[in-house]
Order: sequence, then structure tokens, then C-alpha cells
Amino acid sequence: MGHRVLVVDDDPTVSDVVRRYLEQAGCEVRLAADGADGLAAIAAEQPDLVVLDVMMPGIDGLEVCRRVRRQLPGLPVVMLTALGEEADRILGLEVGADDYVTKPFSPRELVLRIRSVLRRTAGAASPAIPVKLADAELTVDTARRIAELDGAPLALTVREFDLLVFLMRHPGHAWSRAELLDKVWGWQFGDQSTVTVHVRRLREKIEQDPADPRRIRTVWGVGYRYDPLDDGDRR
Repeated sequence: MGHRVLVVDDDPTVSDVVRRYLEQAGCEVRLAADGADGLAAIAAEQPDLVVLDVMMPGIDGLEVCRRVRRQLPGLPVVMLTALGEEADRILGLEVGADDYVTKPFSPRELVLRIRSVLRRTAGAASPAIPVKLADAELTVDTARRIAELDGAPLALTVREFDLLVFLMRHPGHAWSRAELLDKVWGWQFGDQSTVTVHVRRLREKIEQDPADPRRIRTVWGVGYRYDPLDDGDRR
């Protein structure tokens, strides 16, 4: 993989296992034992990806993720959450995590998830044609992985960008959450609330009124559909 990964976890056993598996996969790994140390390492070393435990003393993983998103919106974050703690998983996605893995977890699964996120960050999963997408004042450059609204860059996470590109490339098609989980995340099974949270976050960034979305529509009983704005809908 050849990427620099920061692992922030107060459990040294978990950190050591994750480090060994990531190093075997070719990563350069740095460990941080708490949130404060993790934030300092992110600022100093600018890793390619952060593996972040939710439950830590002091500054917890959710607060670390919030701060990262304010300062480095494009930095991929994979969160570690306790098995069965759905609230933690949802909160992690709400504050901007790109992915999550539940404890106890398979280190191999974690490495696969990290590879998936890093591939998308590098743009390998973005379509070569078309390179640019446009919908009224919303523009997306898939090669450079840049989205803009009214000429201003949008602070999108890796998954938010991928979801937006996928929906814009398939206008008018109603997708179920399971289909989006497969097409965008590459998961054949998983928590479909992941899709719900990402749609909500994306609406907050591209819709004039997220409570009454004009682009990403809810299709009741099915899922979601992207409707490009026509001239009458433009701001």
C-alpha cells in the first residue's frame, strides 16, 4: 500500500495488532495513545489515513474526528466502535468518519476497509469519463476529486464525494440503500444506516434547504434518486 497510517487507540494490544497487520500490508504506521496525542500527530505528520477508536479518555474519538473534519476535510478516517454500539457508529458517521469497523474485529477486514478508502482517496475508483460533472451551480471534477458549489469548494469526505459522483452519473434512477451500499461502498452487506447518514450530510452541503431537498430526493419505499435542477429550480 505504501501509505502512512496513524492509529489512535488507548488499548496497546489493539494498537499493536493493527500496526502489525498494516505493516505487513506495506503501510508506515504511527501509534497514538489518546486523542490529544493523535491530534498532535495529525498536525505534525499529515498521515494518509487515520484509524480512530471512539472510546478514549480525555478527547474521545468523536471529538477528534470533528476537529479533523474542520481542519482537514479530505483526510480519510476509519473509526473503531464497540460491537453493538449502534449509537457510536451513527455518531461516527455524523461527525464525518468515512468508514467504521466494530470491535472485536478481524484485522484482515480492517486492512481491506482501509485499502478501499485509500483507493478512493487516490481517485482510482473515480470514472475517467466524464471527467467533469455539472448540475446548475454544482460542479464536480472526478479526476481532481474536487466539488464546488457556486464556485466555492465543498468540504466532502471520501465517501460523500463518491456518493455524490455516483448519484450525479445516474440521474433519475431510484437506488435502494442496499444498492448504494454495494455500488459506492463496495459492501454486499452492512449497516444501511451508513447510507442514510451520508445522504443527510451530503444534503446539508449541496441543498439550499436540506429539509426539502431538490437534488437528492427520497423515494419512499425504495431509497434515493438524484434529480438535476432544471432552469426553474436554480437558485
